[in-house]
Amino acid sequence: MIAAATLLACLTTTGAQAPEISALRIRAHVKFLSSDLLEGRGPGTRCDELATEYIATQFALAGLKPAGDHGTYFQQVPLIGVETQAGAQLAAMKDGRTIDFKWSDEFVGVNEQLKPEDRFEAEAIFVGHGIMAPEFQWSDFKDVDVRGKVLVLFTNEPASSDPKFFGGRALTYYGRWTYKYAEATRKGAVGVIIIHTTPTAGYGWDVVRNSWSREQPYVKLSPGEHALSLAGWATGEAGEKLLSMSGRHVEELLKFADARDFRPVPLGIKIRCNLPTKVREIRTRNVAGLVEGSDPKLKSEVVIYSAHWDHLGIGTPVDGDNIYNGAVDNATGSGILLELARAWAAQPAKPRRSALFLSVTAEEGGLRGSEYYAQHPEIPAGKTALAINYDGLFPFGRTRDMVLNGAERTTAWPVVEAVSKRMGLKIDADQRPEQGHYYRSDHFAFAHVGIPAFTVEEGDDFIGKPKGFGSKAFEQYNDLHYHRPSDEFQESWDFSGLAEMARFGFLVGIEVANQNQLPTWRAGDEFLSVREKSGVK
Repeated sequence: MIAAATLLACLTTTGAQAPEISALRIRAHVKFLSSDLLEGRGPGTRCDELATEYIATQFALAGLKPAGDHGTYFQQVPLIGVETQAGAQLAAMKDGRTIDFKWSDEFVGVNEQLKPEDRFEAEAIFVGHGIMAPEFQWSDFKDVDVRGKVLVLFTNEPASSDPKFFGGRALTYYGRWTYKYAEATRKGAVGVIIIHTTPTAGYGWDVVRNSWSREQPYVKLSPGEHALSLAGWATGEAGEKLLSMSGRHVEELLKFADARDFRPVPLGIKIRCNLPTKVREIRTRNVAGLVEGSDPKLKSEVVIYSAHWDHLGIGTPVDGDNIYNGAVDNATGSGILLELARAWAAQPAKPRRSALFLSVTAEEGGLRGSEYYAQHPEIPAGKTALAINYDGLFPFGRTRDMVLNGAERTTAWPVVEAVSKRMGLKIDADQRPEQGHYYRSDHFAFAHVGIPAFTVEEGDDFIGKPKGFGSKAFEQYNDLHYHRPSDEFQESWDFSGLAEMARFGFLVGIEVANQNQLPTWRAGDEFLSVREKSGVK
């Protein structure tokens, strides 16, 4: 590999030298942001203010201009927090028989009506994976009216051996739980129960429980807007109990749902639900800082660097620990963002376009902060060249490879390839495409409004580590630490790999900032039409 100092001395098309990017500075940011003092960085808490003030202060020290509301570094993100209380009730009833499910152990859920209480009783209907995808000639609903019903379904997508079917092994947006709830809302359903299995979800029940038994942030509803009274999950075991009341079984219906001629199955069961809910207005914010470009015309356009600062705050104790520190997820990305901002601002000769450094809130609640920015941008989507995101990197040293899920879909791909080659880094395909990472991180909110966007991740080939170390580390993190209190800072961590990933994004950003043309999406991509509507051809 090229030494970092040599690389940084000859990196840009303008010939300007870039400042050093420091692993030690990234480490210091990660250590502070994931400390117990910040209590897991929950949006709308006292530690929301602590975390965002820290980030804004670092932007100010680096010399970034405020790019938030009213000349500040802060973009206020108005949200409604809903937290289901421990007395939540869910029951299935048929032929005089009732099965009650236990909150947290067997089901979790949220009342998206954003009301303190919303009791209902409604018929249940099984709708496979809950997908309407005309481009794949797929409909789980056929012509069945599901208004006022509770939809029972699986997350993920129908299984197929066809590599072109629903993107093959790679999860599309149709497989995400966010899509399932949105489609059910469009169909007028009263509720959704997703039956959890680890293979279909990609993570265990603990992750679901820890995420959904806490406060969830939502955008305020418009007058008359329909919303679900239950956006819920049930364990596989609870799902089996529910389905068995109608003589059905989880494995049977999973197979049934994979057939193109699948039709919804009325279960002959009524669902009774009561979700007592604590509702409050959430005061939270994105943090935004700008480094202006050098070209009088092009400086009105930007490259975005982003990372979410939030995590799960204080939640259900695990082994006596109730602080969900979020060291990997996402103090690591936040540390990289702060170091990138400092390094970009320290360049003696600035690139032609500007750079916007965006630390967003409420990613863990469904990308709320990045979605809010995308709908209320400081710089319009049509003047945004590229968005490079950092989320959940492993501080275990350097890798020979990296994963750039989605970068190949953009016309910035030649730049990405050239920079990776210059750095001696191999670009690997996503080794876990079934996890649907492209639709789970903040770059998706930018892509949704047409901005070419992707996240930078390390690969699995760690230098100096045995073969298979990277895959094993991911599995261990996913199984034991993801969305758990044990995602804590470790003094033994090696941040050299995070600095390497930061350098890569730095170089790509500079190259794009100096190009004559704005990047776009490649022909046939799902986001191309909205990019063209924003004025970029």
